[in-house]
Amino acid sequence: SDIAAQRLSALIKPFILRRLKAGVLKELPPKTESDVICPLEGNQRDVYIANLGSVRDSVTAAGEHVNKVVVLSMLTKLRQICCEPKLVYPEYTGNSAKSDACLDLVRTAVQSGHKVLLFSQFTSMLELLRVRLSEEGITHFLLKGDTPKVERIKLVSRFNTDKTDVFLISLKAGGTGLNLTGADVVIHYDPWWNESVMHQATDRAYRIGQDKPVQVYKLLLQNSIEERIV
Repeated sequence: SDIAAQRLSALIKPFILRRLKAGVLKELPPKTESDVICPLEGNQRDVYIANLGSVRDSVTAAGEHVNKVVVLSMLTKLRQICCEPKLVYPEYTGNSAKSDACLDLVRTAVQSGHKVLLFSQFTSMLELLRVRLSEEGITHFLLKGDTPKVERIKLVSRFNTDKTDVFLISLKAGGTGLNLTGADVVIHYDPWWNESVMHQATDRAYRIGQDKPVQVYKLLLQNSIEERIV
């Protein structure tokens, strides 16, 4: 009955209160989140459309016997093409909308005196971005899953106190346990299936000790699987 439901609600309510960061940490500065939509065009579009067709053909042919592991692998391939076709085709020399958009964001932020956290789930993508940052003369650190714990602590301490511009971080390796309040710009290069993991990564900068407004950018390739994930 309604009365019983109300009594039950009153009994359990003290144990299931949801506390939001905005309500608990009143001293935190504002956080602004923006989606940066990158155009799917040129050679990158041709590669994406061709692979999308292969996925559809494979799923259609398999019918009810479709292998979910194979489908997941195909989806991952599409997501890598969104990030940078070179991740799938090393000899690719065409355009990459997200790489260019990311470098524009980083360049603008650094020139304005900001420090940047740059997350990607693909460590191979971080390596490619590292090359481009080096070519631009933008100083950076890189944190991956195989980074030793001692080195990890050292890099975090240095980034928060020195003039290094960018910290490239693997999403899984750096989603929790890091205090990087030296940064005030966060870039998510690619969307993860579970949005809470991305929020945890953002909170490496947006946490106690942060005294500057934080800007968060999420890069998405237009008309692609990335928009469907979001």
